[in-house]
Amino acid sequence: MVEECSDPKCPVHGALRVRGTVRQAKVVRSKERNSATVEIPRIQKVRKYGRFEKRRSRLHVHVPKCMKVEEGESVEIGECRKLSKTKSHVIVKKV
Repeated sequence: MVEECSDPKCPVHGALRVRGTVRQAKVVRSKERNSATVEIPRIQKVRKYGRFEKRRSRLHVHVPKCMKVEEGESVEIGECRKLSKTKSHVIVKKV
């Protein structure tokens, strides 16, 4: 559900430019106002044993005012300029 918004940090309606990587992630926590925590799972090879292990990265992302996200939803996040001390990614769209 995308609506019009007046958020300057919105990649669709505002002036925020998305640069770098655009990845899929799962929303783990969305209780904060205008921000959420997402988790990106990945598989890494252990050279010593020749096997793979699961790892995950957790990032704090900005949620534009025109998007509503719930915990457990899959979203697409994009890298952008630093928005706060811990946020440098923004939600681009829901998947």
